[in-house]
Amino acid sequence: MIVVTAPTSNIGQQVLASILDTGEPIRVIARDPSRLPAHTRECVEVVQGSHSDLDVVSQAFTGADAVFWLVPPSTVAQSLEAAYLDFTRSACEAIKSQGVRRVVGISALGRGTPLARNAGLVTASLAMDDLIASTGVSYRALTMPSFMDNILRQVEPIKSRGVFFSPIDADRKLPACATRDIAAVAARLLREASWSGVGHAAVLGPEDLSFNDMAAIISDVMGKPVRFQQVSFEAFKAGFIERGASKASAQGMADMMRAKNEGLDNAEPRTPENTTPTSFRLWCEEVLKPAVFG
Repeated sequence: MIVVTAPTSNIGQQVLASILDTGEPIRVIARDPSRLPAHTRECVEVVQGSHSDLDVVSQAFTGADAVFWLVPPSTVAQSLEAAYLDFTRSACEAIKSQGVRRVVGISALGRGTPLARNAGLVTASLAMDDLIASTGVSYRALTMPSFMDNILRQVEPIKSRGVFFSPIDADRKLPACATRDIAAVAARLLREASWSGVGHAAVLGPEDLSFNDMAAIISDVMGKPVRFQQVSFEAFKAGFIERGASKASAQGMADMMRAKNEGLDNAEPRTPENTTPTSFRLWCEEVLKPAVFG
């Protein structure tokens, strides 16, 4: 039995799609099962509720061999500990009580680096990994840089003004990965029963690019000029608060981006195993361009 949390999220739905045809029994936890595609609901067992709820995860984890764990983003949490650790505590109780064997979780790069000590959401993610590992379950943290898919949040300014924004230096070269590659790695680990112990699997994409590099690629794919504009960390944080985020969440985002700007995501050595296939150009052609012109 494989359990998938957050099955309607960007990553979760792709993980679920990747394992539907494996023949494995699958159970999902969904607050709103109606958001699942009809054909998916016919193929899986659904436990309705939040995966922060002890009764829900205890029911869902019964008989589970593997669990895909993803904490949904919360922009209104009053602390990062509440958003990540408190959300995960019930799952850890259920992992132990129900004898779950393996967990694959969504996390972040940076473990063991000084920059990770004050990196906002990254610091909280790494603490969540430690909490899950403390249960004694075999655990693989998928550790990622920023997602290419995050640029979809800026479709409107790209479309209307030919610009996108970040507080990161325009020429800082960083890895970036596509969520479909994250889902592919997660699905593989969920299907494999041969691994054990605690470790991580980095997902770095195929190349390091700066935002200026990305702007040039976007321009070429879109057939129109698109430029990158750096904003201050203060303006970046203020933008989240203006859109309704809590001060803790906005500060956590700013601290994470500041750490990335100082090299947090460059610390992981690139290997054939963690170099995933989807290039930024391919992602722009297949995902961003249809979103902008669709």
